[in-house]
Amino acid sequence: MDKLNVMIVGVGGQGTLLTSRIIGKVALSAGYDVKISEVHGMAQRGGSVVTFVRYGENVCEPVVEEGDADILIAFERLEALRYAHFLKKDGVLIVNDCKIDPMTVVIGANQYPENIIETLKDEHKVFSIDGASVAKSLGNSKVLNSVVLGLAAKYIGFSKEQWLSIIEKTVPSKTIEINEKAFLAGYEN
Repeated sequence: MDKLNVMIVGVGGQGTLLTSRIIGKVALSAGYDVKISEVHGMAQRGGSVVTFVRYGENVCEPVVEEGDADILIAFERLEALRYAHFLKKDGVLIVNDCKIDPMTVVIGANQYPENIIETLKDEHKVFSIDGASVAKSLGNSKVLNSVVLGLAAKYIGFSKEQWLSIIEKTVPSKTIEINEKAFLAGYEN
């Protein structure tokens, strides 16, 4: 592998930044050069959050250009649609099957598009999961990012043990067990 370009998109509060840090730390622990870039936007007001994780033997730029993402992880359907053009032709799109109305929909200026995942499947290799339902079934809706990361980890690479080790070192200590359960639920999906 020369380089792997991962893009993570979501809405403020969904765990996009934590997810990028976990991916970066896993790659770093495996001996790769890692660059992470975060674009917060209006994250605290429910706006888009975009992060990039690039790793390989030698990585100079932290930002993934349009058409260069090997993997796009989207924590919300509309965010997946909005950023799908960043994927390579043979890239993988991991989508949390979740709908969060943006402000333009809330105020009635726009409508939320129908059949987003089906539309994305026309042009991309898409794997979706209802991370919120899985997280809720585990007893903590806040770990949906770990569920989605678990699914994405199968396409990013590294061993399950490497992922779990980094999760243990990265999430708050009182949430280690639930985050590991959430990750495994997504990984085994």
